[in-house]
Amino acid sequence: MKATVHVSLKPGVLDPQGKAVADTLGRMGYDEVAGARIGKVIELDLEDGLSPADAETRVKEMCEKLLANTVIERYEIELD
Repeated sequence: MKATVHVSLKPGVLDPQGKAVADTLGRMGYDEVAGARIGKVIELDLEDGLSPADAETRVKEMCEKLLANTVIERYEIELD
């Protein structure tokens, strides 16, 4: 089973990297870009035999303990 975790900053949290990207795109002539937010995608290969419910529980634990800073970031889990 594969788990994909999408981590992004919570609304209202400043994103200097996203601002730099948006500003640079504007200077490059992409005036339609009003803003950008930067996040990360983490792909996990899980061992076979884990039920979808158990997999989601385990990946959520991983996110809470290591993969996301839940004070300023949110995450979404996709299981394939």
